[in-house]
Amino acid sequence: MTDERPARTADQAGTIERDGVTIAYQVYGDDGPTVVLLPTWSIVPSRVWKAQVPYLARHFRVVTFDGRGSGASTKPVGAAAYADAEYVADTLAVLDATGTANCVVVGFSRGCPWALQVASEQPGRVLGVVCIGAAAGMVPAQEEQEREAWNARYPTHDGSAKYNRHYWLEGGYEDFLRYFFENMFREPHSSKQLEDCIEWGRQIGPERLVDTEAARHARQAGVPDVRCPVLVVHGDSDAIRAYAEGVQLAELTGGSLVTIAGGGHAPPAREPVKVNHLLKEFVDQVAPRPVRRTWVRAANRPRRALYLSSPIGLGHAKRDLAIARELRQHHPDLEIDWLAQHPVTRVLEDAGESVHPASAWLCNESAHIEFEADEHDLHAFQAIRRMDEILVNNFMVFNDVVDAQYYDLVIGDEAWEVDHFLHENPELKRFAYAWLTDFVGWLPMPDGGSREARLTADYNAEMLEQRARYARLRDRSIFVGDPEDIVDASFGPGLPSIRDWTEQNFDFAGYVTGFDPAETADREALRERLGYARDDLLCVVTVGGSGVGSSLLHRVLDAVPLARRLVPDLQFVIVTGPRIDPASLPSLPGVTVHGYLANLHHHLAAADLAITQGGLTTCMELTAQRVPFIYVPLRHHFEQNFHVRARLDRYEAGQHLPYEEASDPDALAAAIAKQLTSTPTFRPVATTGATRAASLLAPLL
Repeated sequence: MTDERPARTADQAGTIERDGVTIAYQVYGDDGPTVVLLPTWSIVPSRVWKAQVPYLARHFRVVTFDGRGSGASTKPVGAAAYADAEYVADTLAVLDATGTANCVVVGFSRGCPWALQVASEQPGRVLGVVCIGAAAGMVPAQEEQEREAWNARYPTHDGSAKYNRHYWLEGGYEDFLRYFFENMFREPHSSKQLEDCIEWGRQIGPERLVDTEAARHARQAGVPDVRCPVLVVHGDSDAIRAYAEGVQLAELTGGSLVTIAGGGHAPPAREPVKVNHLLKEFVDQVAPRPVRRTWVRAANRPRRALYLSSPIGLGHAKRDLAIARELRQHHPDLEIDWLAQHPVTRVLEDAGESVHPASAWLCNESAHIEFEADEHDLHAFQAIRRMDEILVNNFMVFNDVVDAQYYDLVIGDEAWEVDHFLHENPELKRFAYAWLTDFVGWLPMPDGGSREARLTADYNAEMLEQRARYARLRDRSIFVGDPEDIVDASFGPGLPSIRDWTEQNFDFAGYVTGFDPAETADREALRERLGYARDDLLCVVTVGGSGVGSSLLHRVLDAVPLARRLVPDLQFVIVTGPRIDPASLPSLPGVTVHGYLANLHHHLAAADLAITQGGLTTCMELTAQRVPFIYVPLRHHFEQNFHVRARLDRYEAGQHLPYEEASDPDALAAAIAKQLTSTPTFRPVATTGATRAASLLAPLL
């Protein structure tokens, strides 16, 4: 299924009604020229622009609307309701309703003729037109061929014969959707875009889509007289509308032509970074605004780094701070800006670090993860796939930052969007770039079956291809751990071993604990300083920096009375973190509840037992401090269930407890009592990881 939770919500939403048809529109932002992103064929809604809206809305005012038959707009019956003139009239009505005096109009595929007609009818209102993958009827032979195929009766429906009204109405619609969108996305590794469009195509259904096609075939070909600037963007491998159509349209309108070499029919979805830049450049040309910038002579530039700390949880922030401290030992003059999200920004601000103001533009990934999570269940791989529009937005924020300010080095700690889109757009790199991660390789959950196995292998294959082609893009790849910490698995059928490939392509820093072990060496003094009684047994329960751990906290609280019967002196400290309200938990004897604790690792070191999720950072902190712990990985979280567990097994650390067992108060209470009598036999954790990581980064500055 598709994620229908947008990365950016509309600042204004409304409807207009024309002849009984309701059209739903949205307005984003209120500054600068207006960009109108027109609907396209009603097989998809305005969400097809989801990779453009957040970025453009930071620079311009953006208007979108669902075309009749799609999204939140109504689905009138009959071909006449879907004539080109109706879409043009809808556009003008939306412009009136939103108070849009002038604008740049952007059409995609079938929206291109409507964009050109609006510009022709209202030349004083339209500053410029962009046509992407234009379906403007410029190739008569193709139009005639489609018309004949559309109305014919075929004994079988292979290939282009699926594009047929009878087939759609007689049970072949689902097959057509897959065929059509597979041709729309001819580029490799387009599974997410394909899934989105198939799901959207199901929403209109075959009957109404037949009406839209009947209306299109009645269209008169030709290009209206357009006097404003025109930009045509077309893929030369477009299998839906011939590249020649884009070339001819540019010639007839006197417009500029940008060819996406190797590109298919949907650059806004498949090449969002390039399309976003093209749109902004075009709007800036036709509606220029004053620019205020500062350029610093190279000899006057202090040493600067931009640090991107992973927003999922808080563990990355602590290790990144430790690395930054060590890096400053190499370069005392180093200035570091942090591009980060809540709750990471809270850790950074508490540490006195400089959080870049553009951090406020980032879409919050923790909020998305919480939206995706169920009861202690987070399908991490699928959640990240459904984060696609968030990742595009956040890369565009990053790109704006490095465009406005020079940086000698960019450090990305699992900044997936930056790594992916830099490899997709390598010309945007103009700084030394280092990538840090503590796991390599997407792995399928067993109950995902063959489909998930194929998807994870495809994602892995894309990454391997990117690295093989652009090995130069990363100036340093650092694995936060040792080779033995890597899972013994392959990237997928026909793909290499994860461990072998990582050893060949990464440097190894060892684990980065993020704290000085001397801070917690004197346990009795630590407990006294934190206010814990010397003789009480202490169990600290923590679920990280996101809000997905609420269910586990409730399960632990269910077991508290039973555990305290088994161990009478046992006291519990519950740490909710910054995104769970402590007041949402019940009050129980023997339980103290805290929200965010900046010195959480001190409380963990003082504990006799800890209970946590399967996050690597907390588990490795406990291992380093030799505190017994129970870890309950989130269900379907491949990293916690495979990568983290493999590392903990290597260190002989922690008791793994499935959530199903943790949900049984008796079983959880018994596990707590048992662990309180155990003696840790954990393997020691090296304490030099931050120093080693910094020594690998320092030469890049």
